[in-house]
Amino acid sequence: MGLFARQPGGREASIHYDRAPMLQRAHPHAPRPRWPVRPARPEMGRWLRATGSLTARLRQHGLVKVQVLSQGTQRLTRPERQALRRVSGHVREVLLWVDNEPVVWARSATSQRALRGPWKALKGLGTRPLAELLFSHQRVIRGPLCRHGWHSGGPEHLRMQRAWPAPKRLMPRWARASVFQHLGQGLRVMESLSPRLARWMP
Repeated sequence: MGLFARQPGGREASIHYDRAPMLQRAHPHAPRPRWPVRPARPEMGRWLRATGSLTARLRQHGLVKVQVLSQGTQRLTRPERQALRRVSGHVREVLLWVDNEPVVWARSATSQRALRGPWKALKGLGTRPLAELLFSHQRVIRGPLCRHGWHSGGPEHLRMQRAWPAPKRLMPRWARASVFQHLGQGLRVMESLSPRLARWMP
């Protein structure tokens, strides 16, 4: 979940944040999100825009643990299909905890072809954060960081609801996503953030 990438030669990849007033939507005719399109508090906006490793930022506020919820072949969501140009792929869903409190629900997806190639280390990642995989490859390049347009009652929202162990008021309301490229193969990472993060500076 830590999201940091370097270009060949060790230079940090250029990362941009979509500041459009609406969440990015997967299709121009898709229903408008019923969740807030912008965080009500500027503190959450700073977390959504924060570059570099999310895991490293969380570690500044306590002990971070990764709970793997599921990993394996799944039908991809619409944004994942658009990013990876595949109908199904290898998906990993996790919760990030800080001092025994859940703060992030994250989902990463890549193609089966990429899983047999440049992203094969994903299979053996276990409870280690995804940042360890991304940091270990200097040729990994991160695409634009943008707000993720998900919808109340959509497949991701429902999966997150079923997995979220804390009270509903602490459930993530906003998400961000980006695609990492390694040797021509993409890995899409989506992170949804609990409003509890607003108490900390990223």
